[in-house]
Amino acid sequence: MAANMTRSRAWRGIQRYGLPVYRRYSSGGSYPSIPLTAPLPGVPKPVFARVDGQEKFETKVTTLDNGLRVASQNKFGQFCTVGLLINSGSRHETKYLSGISHFLEKLAFSSTAQFGSKDEILLTLEKHGGICDCQTSRDTTMYAVSADAKGLDTVVSLLTEVVLQPQLSDKELEMTRMAVRFELEDLNMRPDPEPLLTEMIHAAAFRDNTVGLPRFSPVENIDKIDRKTLHAYMHNYYTPERMVLAGVGIEHDQLLECAKKYLQGVEPVWASGKPCSVDRSIAQYTGGIVKVEKDMSDVSLGPTPIPELTHIMIGLESCSFLEDDFIPFAVLNMMMGGGGSFSAGGPGKGMFTRLYLNVLNRHHWMYNATSYHHSYEDTGLLCIHASADPRQVREMVEIITREFALMAGSVGEVELERAKTQLKSMLMMNLESRPVIFEDVGRQVLATGTRKLPHELCSLISNIKANDIKRVATKMLRNKPAVAALGDLSELPDYDQIQTALSSKDGRLPRSYRLFR
Repeated sequence: MAANMTRSRAWRGIQRYGLPVYRRYSSGGSYPSIPLTAPLPGVPKPVFARVDGQEKFETKVTTLDNGLRVASQNKFGQFCTVGLLINSGSRHETKYLSGISHFLEKLAFSSTAQFGSKDEILLTLEKHGGICDCQTSRDTTMYAVSADAKGLDTVVSLLTEVVLQPQLSDKELEMTRMAVRFELEDLNMRPDPEPLLTEMIHAAAFRDNTVGLPRFSPVENIDKIDRKTLHAYMHNYYTPERMVLAGVGIEHDQLLECAKKYLQGVEPVWASGKPCSVDRSIAQYTGGIVKVEKDMSDVSLGPTPIPELTHIMIGLESCSFLEDDFIPFAVLNMMMGGGGSFSAGGPGKGMFTRLYLNVLNRHHWMYNATSYHHSYEDTGLLCIHASADPRQVREMVEIITREFALMAGSVGEVELERAKTQLKSMLMMNLESRPVIFEDVGRQVLATGTRKLPHELCSLISNIKANDIKRVATKMLRNKPAVAALGDLSELPDYDQIQTALSSKDGRLPRSYRLFR
């Protein structure tokens, strides 16, 4: 049988290339001696997809007569990601009940004027291999669909229905109330406290204003939010001039044609008219502390429960993503890095960052030390989250305040280059994903009307010097700190002591003496 297969392959080779060529490039059972640099005889030249000129890489933006912006990014492939991004989030709920954005996120892609239920929407998308999602943040609401590019007309039509014609039926509102209650319970019970601490640190840093307002609906507001409340909010914030229709993987002219067809002159379900109470407040950094005394001993049950820990997050105001100092802060955040005590991993995962080298590798009792950078249109927050045994909270706080103080010190050339390289690497790897490109396009165009391309950002990162890091860190350390503390807080230092430590040169807490313990 093997002999038959060999004869068959030889016969096919003779048929394809001819006997003289086959004899030249094949020696029976031995490997052919054709160099890899030479084209195969008789095989047609390959035709590769080409991108002619830099304009193919650029994000194209067009503004319609009603103020809605249409932005697209060319990308090869069968599928596209298209969505509507709205300048609306929990920061805009000053004059409303907190939790409206949380409700709208849960109600997304439910029944509309054209579709009787969520199942109908999903079945329509399924015909084009599509999936949908809605995410709200403190400053943006994003409705997105990924589907076959041939179904673009259907996708834009569906998005218009979902955003401007939602039914918000009593049954859907009741199901949403149940979902919100469940999410709040889960938030307080999960072993990872990071989402809860993020809420607390924003509440401490921007007390009762803009990005300090609750991202999740407070329990007392769940039963108060109804269709009338939601329509009143959407009437003010779901307006064309506050929206961007963004698409990745489709031609700009196609997306523009669909936008004109479905998003111009559309009467929303809450009726048209000029917005009457749009909140244009600028974030006011206050600093302060939010403490939640909580028994963490039973948070993680099971065969290998996580030990009882106290979680601390300390933050300072940084800057807006529209400012030039945003890039130095991003490099500083990458330089600090960090993570969990069991997640160092290999090269490229942050094992050479300061919070690993100076904290986790030196203090075995620290379970976590991670740096985060939150940035918005008018402010920002750089913070460090740390976790340890409740008996070692004071020492843990001092270690973190010391790391903050050292940010304004000398920066090694090797660590700076490593942080810049890692930041560029992370940026480029993330932008391999079509949905990530879509979000980047939509958010940048929503905030600035244009988009900085990856190579421009990489160039800005490369130009950062050690003096830039020292300058932004020194400026940041002049602010009052924001502190979030969760768990057993019997050993937590006073807020004034933490503030004193951050303003000192070495970051040490003032010594305290107790007569009785």
